[in-house]
Amino acid sequence: MRILIADDSALVRAMLQDTLEEAGYDVVACEDGLQAWDAIARGESRLAVLDWMMPGLSGIEICQRMHEEHVANWVYAILLTSKDKLDDILHAFQSGASDHVCKPFREAELLARIKVGEKMINMQMELAQSQKLESVGQLAAGIAHEINTPTQYVSDNTQFLKGAFQDLDGVLQQFNVLLEAARQGPVDASVIQSLDQAIQQADMDYLCEEIPLAIDQSLCGVEQVAKIVRAMKVFSHPGGTSRVMVNLKDAVETTISVARNEWKYVAEMVTQFDETLAEVSCLPGELNQVLLNLIVNASHAIGDKLGSGSDQRGVITIGTRRKGNFAEIFVQDTGTGIPEAARRRIFDPFFTTKAVGKGTGQGLAISYAVVVEKHGGEIDFITEEGKGTTFFIRLPLECEVAA
Repeated sequence: MRILIADDSALVRAMLQDTLEEAGYDVVACEDGLQAWDAIARGESRLAVLDWMMPGLSGIEICQRMHEEHVANWVYAILLTSKDKLDDILHAFQSGASDHVCKPFREAELLARIKVGEKMINMQMELAQSQKLESVGQLAAGIAHEINTPTQYVSDNTQFLKGAFQDLDGVLQQFNVLLEAARQGPVDASVIQSLDQAIQQADMDYLCEEIPLAIDQSLCGVEQVAKIVRAMKVFSHPGGTSRVMVNLKDAVETTISVARNEWKYVAEMVTQFDETLAEVSCLPGELNQVLLNLIVNASHAIGDKLGSGSDQRGVITIGTRRKGNFAEIFVQDTGTGIPEAARRRIFDPFFTTKAVGKGTGQGLAISYAVVVEKHGGEIDFITEEGKGTTFFIRLPLECEVAA
């Protein structure tokens, strides 16, 4: 694991670096608080050892800023200081620090506290992965239903075509009888009468009208199933650690298809795409997860507003557009809106306004980490209680694809 250290004392930095590298860690060393904050904001490390007193920004100020900007959700920060009074220690934790080590530090103690930080970070990563798997699991029943519907009418149409072919086969046999009789001489009236009866029994006018419709419906059903399977394949692909160029319209449409069973009973889906928007460098799997979180949240918010058994539906509007040097995706709903008291905490891990059993409080925290830390982008929202919420995801347009 990579560890960021920040101390304005060259001696302390050297001691920290030697200690940590000997323990097998990759170390990023910073000389002051401003360097440390820039490195943390860029996501260079999720574990930091910060001197309490530094030029530019103190360790305490960095912890406070991480807390205010939600970076603290994903960085385990250990404050290194000679302050050892109870009030000082309490102040460190209240400011957002994860742990506290007194100077002069003892190697064994520092490494033990870092091990605790590692475990916490690994736990967060496992929770993030389990949240994604949980999301896919919740979608499974809906996806099965979405596939079952077109599959059912493909099956029904196939049964109809099987019966229709049997009827047509009877008519064709009578035509063969007529053809053979015509080859041998004048056709007996009984042969013509038998053909006429076969045509009437088969109801040829009906078959000529219905067979093309059944074929078209079956082809549409097969295409619908194929579309769902393609969308699920794209959505569930683990991807890699390198960014690739992605068409945001395709990403949005894929997630809408996968999440269809979540929203179709409570909302109309409206899309507004900027067709001129350039492709964006991103991690497709991670971005799909963020979009899924927002669509599911929007569906739940509308469902909560309408109440169970309602025959009304809200509206979810998803679109893309350019905002300066950013590509913006917006997800707007006509749901309940976010209560005033919850707005400052919605990106905090485990915080949720949903009923017990309906949410883990990880979705928006993970979304924040993906957009801000992994893509160098922005995520925010506007909301009004009783009227709805709009989330905005902004990804840098001028970002090089990783090799």
